[in-house]
Amino acid sequence: MYVFSDLLDIPHWFKLIKTRYYPIELLNYYLDGLLHLIHLVFQQCHYVLWSGLLALAKSGLHLGSGFKSLDMYYYGFFSAAIKLPSSYSAGVVVAFYMSNSEVYPKKHDELDIELLGHEKRKEWVLQTNVYGDGSVSTGREEKFYLWFDPSQEFHEYAIIWNYHHIVFLVDNIPVREVNHSEAMSTAYPSKPMSVYSTIWDGSDWATHGGKKSVNYNFAPFVASFKDMEMDGCVWNPSNKINTTSNCSNNGGSTEKLGINPIEGDEFVKLSQEQKMGMEWVREKFMFYSYCKDPNRFKVLPPECK
Repeated sequence: MYVFSDLLDIPHWFKLIKTRYYPIELLNYYLDGLLHLIHLVFQQCHYVLWSGLLALAKSGLHLGSGFKSLDMYYYGFFSAAIKLPSSYSAGVVVAFYMSNSEVYPKKHDELDIELLGHEKRKEWVLQTNVYGDGSVSTGREEKFYLWFDPSQEFHEYAIIWNYHHIVFLVDNIPVREVNHSEAMSTAYPSKPMSVYSTIWDGSDWATHGGKKSVNYNFAPFVASFKDMEMDGCVWNPSNKINTTSNCSNNGGSTEKLGINPIEGDEFVKLSQEQKMGMEWVREKFMFYSYCKDPNRFKVLPPECK
């Protein structure tokens, strides 16, 4: 076990921290070095591979902190158990996502799970989004009210990404499925991506379209993480062709159970029970889908038809 506490100066944040299975790079968006981080704990064990606390407090010109996998992945299963800040947190965004924007800045892919800032006595909001090949001008957002209080205990948020489909899950219940189809074309993410998790100031959009900014009187805003899983195809950057034959599996927990996280039946299609769960979530808790927003799109994206 490695314990890092009271990391208050920038140089510490750029050290590369390697666990047995998942190499992690810590990220820092502060410029003045006054990082209010409570502590980080890295554990080398079979299932709980990373846990810790990330905090957002007002300091410097850029606000936020997080981590990034050093490895890039080409398909797989990715999850983390997260507990959100319990105080008033309007404007604060906690994100668990995949991206390759640093490698392909103009044609990047991205898969987002974003937990948006919360006002007391209001519903908690989860947003998912998909970008492919730089298609940022066509945001594919869907928003849901959560059916539980995510600040009281840990809940699992997960992404399945393979050639067949993309699935966003909450506590193993699919909330959204994006099928790889001709209609999606290049908008379907198809390049290796890193895994990120961040907490940052999203005052300009996160809560009621930016009407509620972060109130730093309630800081620090602490997000807790544990039980991280990154099971899939670890990309070899020396290869130029994006195929799963150009990468190696990382020996994650699903593989140890004899399950293929890329082409296994459990990952390439939803079970009937999962389909029923997704239908329940979407009927009761989804309140926005880009496919149902004609005011935003004169012509809806082709996959919406």
